[in-house]
Amino acid sequence: MGAAMRDDLIHDPKGGMPRLLEIMRRLRDPDTGCPWDIEQDFASIAPYTIEEAYEVADAIEREAWDELKGELGDLLLQSVYHTQMAEEAGLFSFDDVANAISDKMVARHPHVFGDESRDKSAEQQVQDWEKIKAKERAGKAQKGVLDGVAKGLPALTRAIKLQNRAARVGFDWPSTDEVLDKIVEEAQELREVTSEDARFEEFGDLLFVMVNLGRHMGLDPEAALRAANAKFTRRFESIEAALAAEGREPKDSTLEEMDALWDAAKMAEKQA
Repeated sequence: MGAAMRDDLIHDPKGGMPRLLEIMRRLRDPDTGCPWDIEQDFASIAPYTIEEAYEVADAIEREAWDELKGELGDLLLQSVYHTQMAEEAGLFSFDDVANAISDKMVARHPHVFGDESRDKSAEQQVQDWEKIKAKERAGKAQKGVLDGVAKGLPALTRAIKLQNRAARVGFDWPSTDEVLDKIVEEAQELREVTSEDARFEEFGDLLFVMVNLGRHMGLDPEAALRAANAKFTRRFESIEAALAAEGREPKDSTLEEMDALWDAAKMAEKQA
């Protein structure tokens, strides 16, 4: 493609995926590209990739459908960025990435793209999916039960994935009763430790067991904590608004006053 044709593509509002790929190629051009973009590598861009994924999730959680298109575009750009750097290094191209995920989806859905029956429950499909993934891990020489659980996942999400993997081979409490007993035990151990290192360790153990309780109850710990964060934010903002109506800020108030305003916000939510 000549320079004039590439310029036309870059400025074509309906250029689609080829346009985005060409824009990224141009940004990374060592002679004419953007100095900041040229300096980046996989490690420096990875945090932005994680951030954009969370912004997509945030837009969905808020049902901000007018924002979702832009957030998905930002996330797509991250894939384009990584594949452009990979292509420069001779590793793989965007087409390779698209073909790889296409191959995976076809292989993991033999009941749609193959000759297996679609007459199965969602639970059976999950079991079949896990069997297929286990075969894939075996092909990658991942022998351990916990192999392949990404270390870069948020800690709560990784904890539940590790626990799910262990549960598949029978390493799991039979019911929530045992998990609740363990929570009490871990809380008592946290209460009794005296050193900073031990406190850090016991606090981590308690969080890990709390994740296990969520798993046994069919709850997503990450989503539950996000909801708790949102609730705390709403109620604290109600405190700020109530104080602002009196020309004050939280720092000008007492804990007792703020507790009363918190309870009022809580009651208002329940009555809404």
